[in-house]
Amino acid sequence: MQEREVVLTKREVEARLVPSGTEIMIPSDTFVTITQSLGGTFTVAVNGNLARIEGHDADALGKQPLESSFETPADGTINENQVWEALRNCYDPEIPVNVVDLGLIYNCKIENGTEDGNHIQITMTLTAAGCGMGPVITEDVKRKVEHVPNVDKVTVELTFDPPWNNDMLTDEAKLELGML
Repeated sequence: MQEREVVLTKREVEARLVPSGTEIMIPSDTFVTITQSLGGTFTVAVNGNLARIEGHDADALGKQPLESSFETPADGTINENQVWEALRNCYDPEIPVNVVDLGLIYNCKIENGTEDGNHIQITMTLTAAGCGMGPVITEDVKRKVEHVPNVDKVTVELTFDPPWNNDMLTDEAKLELGML
């Protein structure tokens, strides 16, 4: 993660307000402050609000999109380490810790050679049940795991049983958040 950076938008860009998830359009030539740039997405401060801009719109901020470069396993199966690496590139737009270290991933089941091809089933939660960014975060998880080689289908199930709590954070996450 880099320090805060003020940039001028190069073009109109779609964003989602944090934490509500409401879609907004940020006009071209608007000053925004990049507060978080992790996992290929950007959290910006604009007009007194936080908003998330997806990586495919990085050019609107004068940035390059994050390229994922996984080697394709020759045997046609899914590499589990690549799946976890993709998950570690998914971030809550308000918290500088990935969803794995936050303890949001409850289960990741990889099934090679099913009737749907190579299928990944992910069960996850959010830090708060009413989080407006929940659909954005779960879609980010799905999209990034779909880019792992040999993945044909990804299913993400959101659950709140058990409810998330601070004990689910890894020690690295607690250190990053000043809890150790």
